[in-house]
Amino acid sequence: MSETDYSAKALIKLAQDNTSISKKVLVENISDLFLAPETRLNDHERVLMNDIMVKLLKNMEITIRKKLAERLASSDEMSLELVTMLANDHIDVAAPILERSLLLRDEDLIEIIRNRTDGHRMAIAIRAHISTEVSDQLIEYGNEDVIETLVKNGSAEMSQATIEYLVGEARSVDRFQEPLLNRDDLSFELAHKMYWWVSAALRQKIVSTFDVDQTILDDNMEMVTKEVVNEHDEKTSVMNKAVYIVRKLASEKKLNIDFIISSLRQEKINIAVAGLAELSGLETKIIWRVLRERSDESLAVIARAIGLEKAQFSTMFLLILQCSSGPKARSTSVLNNMLKLFDRIKIKNARAALRYWQRDQGYRDAQILLKDAG
Repeated sequence: MSETDYSAKALIKLAQDNTSISKKVLVENISDLFLAPETRLNDHERVLMNDIMVKLLKNMEITIRKKLAERLASSDEMSLELVTMLANDHIDVAAPILERSLLLRDEDLIEIIRNRTDGHRMAIAIRAHISTEVSDQLIEYGNEDVIETLVKNGSAEMSQATIEYLVGEARSVDRFQEPLLNRDDLSFELAHKMYWWVSAALRQKIVSTFDVDQTILDDNMEMVTKEVVNEHDEKTSVMNKAVYIVRKLASEKKLNIDFIISSLRQEKINIAVAGLAELSGLETKIIWRVLRERSDESLAVIARAIGLEKAQFSTMFLLILQCSSGPKARSTSVLNNMLKLFDRIKIKNARAALRYWQRDQGYRDAQILLKDAG
C-alpha cells in the first residue's frame, strides 16, 4: 500500500469519527498535504487528493469547512472543482476563497456573482486585481455596500463607461462620491461634473487635487456651442436687459469688478449676476445657482479664475451675503473661512475648472436645443 493510499484511508477514517479531536487532526492533515513544501504533491497525487477532498467536504460540518477554506485560500494545489465548491459554499466558508484564491477564473466569479448572495459579492469586491468584466457584474447585481466596497478597491479595473455611470449614480447616492474622487482612473472632466452637487469638503478636494495639465480642451467646439446657447437664451431670459447693459459696457471696455461691486451695493443683483457671467464666460443660470444654493466654494473658484484680489473678493462676498440674507448676515467667522478657502485655491486649477464648467454647460444646453428642435 502506497503512502498516498494510506493517507487517503486515514483521512476517510478521521472524517467518519465525530470527535472534535479527530476533526482537528483531519483539517491539519488535509491542509498539510496541500501546503507543506516537503509533501508537495505530484500530478497523480494532486488529482487523487482533490477527489478525496470533494467527497469529504459533503459530509464535513461547516466549522471544519471554514477552517479548511481559511488554510487553503492561497493554495495553488486545489482543483477547479474543489475551489469552486468552496467558493459556492456558505459565505463563512466561501469568503477567504473568494477574497484570495488565484485559481478562480473570471467566469467562475461571474457565475457566483449572479447566483449567490451579496455576502459572496462583497468578498469578491475585496479581491486584488478585479477585471472590468467582473466589476461590471458586481455593479449590476450588487447592493450599495458591494458597489461602495468595489469603488474603494483601487486595484479593481473599471471602464470609463462604468465610471461615468457611477458618477451619475453618485448624485443620489452620497456614499459613492468620496470613493470615486479617490480613484486614480476618475477623469478630470468627470470630477468637475461632480463639482456642483458634492459636499463642500469634496468640492475642495476636486479643486485642489486634479492636475489641470492633464486636460485637453476642445476650444473650437466650446466656442460654437456657447454662441448657439447664448443666441437661444437671450430670446426668453428675464436677464435680457441686464445682459444687454453689461455686454455694452464690456464692448466699451468699461466692465470690471468695481462695476459689479457697485451694482451689489445698489442691490442691482441682476446687473451683478450678468457682470459675473460676462467676466467668467459662464451662463447667468450658473451664477444664479451659485448664489441661490450658497455654493460659496464655487464663488471662490470663479473669483480666483477671473483674477479678483483678496480685498475685492471679501467685499463682493459680504455684499452677496447681505443681499441674500439681510444686514445681519455679516459674520467674521464665515468671512474668515471664505478668505482661507480663497487663499488655498490655485489660480491655474480655478481657471481649468471654469473652462470645464463653460464647456459642460454648453454641451448640456446644446442637447436641450437639439431635443426641442426635434
